[in-house]
Amino acid sequence: MSATEKTSPPRPSAYLVIRQGGRWTDVLRLRPGRRVLIGRASTSQIVIHSDRCSRQHSEIFPVQEGEFWVVRDLSSRNGTLVNSQAISEDHVLSEGETIEVAGCQMTFVHRISDAFDTGTGPARAPTASGDEQQTSGGEEATITHRRDSSAYLEPLEKTGDRQSAGPSGKISGSPTSLPPDPTVGRELFRLAFDLARCDSPETAASTALQGIANHLGVGSGAVLLEASPDQASDKPNVLAIDPGKLTVIATHQQGERSYHRLSDLLAATVLRENEAVLARNLRDDASLATPDSQGQLSTTSTVCSPIRGSAGPIGVLHIYSDGKQRDLTPLDLEFIVAAGESLSLALRNLRREADLTVTLTKTRRRVDQLKEQLADTTKIIGKSPAIADVKEKIRRAAPTMATVLVRGESGTGKELVAAAIHNASDRADGPFICLNCAALSSTLLESELFGHEKGAFTGATDRKRGKFEAADGGTLMLDEVGEMSPEIQAKFLRVLEGHPFERVGGNQPINADVRVVAATNRDLEQAVRDKKFRADLYFRLHVVDIVVPPLRVRGTDIIKLADFFLTRFTHQMGRRVDGFTKAAQQRLAQYAWPGNVRELKNVIERAVVLSADTEIDAHDLLLTNIELTPSDDPSETSPPHFTEGSLDSLEELEKKHIVRVLQSTGGNKSRASAILGIERSTLDRKIRRHELTPERWMG
Repeated sequence: MSATEKTSPPRPSAYLVIRQGGRWTDVLRLRPGRRVLIGRASTSQIVIHSDRCSRQHSEIFPVQEGEFWVVRDLSSRNGTLVNSQAISEDHVLSEGETIEVAGCQMTFVHRISDAFDTGTGPARAPTASGDEQQTSGGEEATITHRRDSSAYLEPLEKTGDRQSAGPSGKISGSPTSLPPDPTVGRELFRLAFDLARCDSPETAASTALQGIANHLGVGSGAVLLEASPDQASDKPNVLAIDPGKLTVIATHQQGERSYHRLSDLLAATVLRENEAVLARNLRDDASLATPDSQGQLSTTSTVCSPIRGSAGPIGVLHIYSDGKQRDLTPLDLEFIVAAGESLSLALRNLRREADLTVTLTKTRRRVDQLKEQLADTTKIIGKSPAIADVKEKIRRAAPTMATVLVRGESGTGKELVAAAIHNASDRADGPFICLNCAALSSTLLESELFGHEKGAFTGATDRKRGKFEAADGGTLMLDEVGEMSPEIQAKFLRVLEGHPFERVGGNQPINADVRVVAATNRDLEQAVRDKKFRADLYFRLHVVDIVVPPLRVRGTDIIKLADFFLTRFTHQMGRRVDGFTKAAQQRLAQYAWPGNVRELKNVIERAVVLSADTEIDAHDLLLTNIELTPSDDPSETSPPHFTEGSLDSLEELEKKHIVRVLQSTGGNKSRASAILGIERSTLDRKIRRHELTPERWMG
């Protein structure tokens, strides 16, 4: 041998990429010194199940120690085609040429990567005849079987179809014929049950590897996932997964050798095609096997199956055997693919559980924040004896089912008391519904309370649930209950007594578990005497009576409430206001607050908006000069007395009040309308009606 021959590069490897049904299915490595027989006989290296294929149809053999490969037809009945042309003598194969035998296509390449990069491998065009074929190799052949699913996971009737041959002798579907084996079913069931109990991806991966090893008795392996599988599962293009970035999360070794990673080419093939691959006879093939820690290619057979996320592969399951173990078989491939599907499902469930845990944590955090905000808005501020008595009554009444009647002037916080009763009761998780009875006519109030059926009256285009149905399991707060008409009072009383009700226009009895809290600023005892309110309804409502005191009798609570509202509004508006000056505190304490807490809240909000200093001063507090009328509050036992000559008509009172408000705002109608709680156009209309001129409030 010459020096030139000694230093010449080794012969390149050669492969046949075999297509089945328009997709590449197997890769056969051509080995120098060995022939490859193609035919229908089971002893062939490439077996084609077709009546048009002879038992020994053709062969491929090397010349010049594998530098060239030749295909020869063995006097077959239907001939052998190369690039769609029949051959009558030996033909030397060139790169990319396609051999066709009975519809089976085999493309000749020197690098297996060319089969994937150039598209000659995963072909999508159907074969010339449309026939399918099955390949099976001896121990000397390297055949890569592909599976997108396992026959073990298919229904029995489909599995039977896959194993039966049709009239033409073709075998449809998977080229693996699965013999009945109840052991496989038990092993897969046990593995699925064990995976369902795993609480982490690492534990699930180790469980799957152990189950595969126990069943096969051979093989080392690992589970490799992309570093962020939650992101990978959302990728629209699975080709974006980089095989080099797969992270080993669990391994299993047979014998003393440690796990060595699969080749990037094999991983890329599985990830791109989303199908499992079996490759055999790999001891000296660096394209499909990787060296161990000593630099040796000890792998003899390998299986790589995709781990699938919700939108595509997120990793691979890699199992391989070395020279001291038997080769992995197509039946082993079927089992590994089935185990990989169970592992994929377990990992998806764990990811979904982790996502739900994160979502639940965020939701709980948000609920806690909302509860804090709700507690902030429903907090009863103050420590005066009057408000302390209200808190004590709430504490005693809340755990019971007793109906509560909340009384007090407008703006004292009756709805706040009702909300406190609801939140302190065992109905706190149920709905809290409020309805103002004075804001609706009798017909609309009945519909709001009890609901109506479609077509019950003009405009009833759909069925509507009433407030009683909406508040089922919770609390219904009825404000201004004294404004109910006698007809509604009668129906309302029956519901309070526990009787079912019907929607307006309906005849279906409805029961609702609702606790009622009624509120009013009217003297219901006087309304009963005047025959404007039913006595039996009054006695039914008057089980627990809570009187909310007016702000003017709560003493130091005024400053506490002012500080509370100041903190809330400065936070909401992003303003920096440190507090009140002594003059402002004195003015707040001396003012009579006819609008009670509602008026105080509006005054503080207005001051925060308009104040230009870091402290609110007395001139920032826009207070009215409304003269107090006799209070309906029974806690005030000495109401002021009026003589007949000092009383003005309602129209005169309105006129004087508008003038005072305009005087306090310096003639600013927008601010005056805001204080009066009316629209600017309404204020202009009242000014014209009372014939008021600027001189009246500017003089």
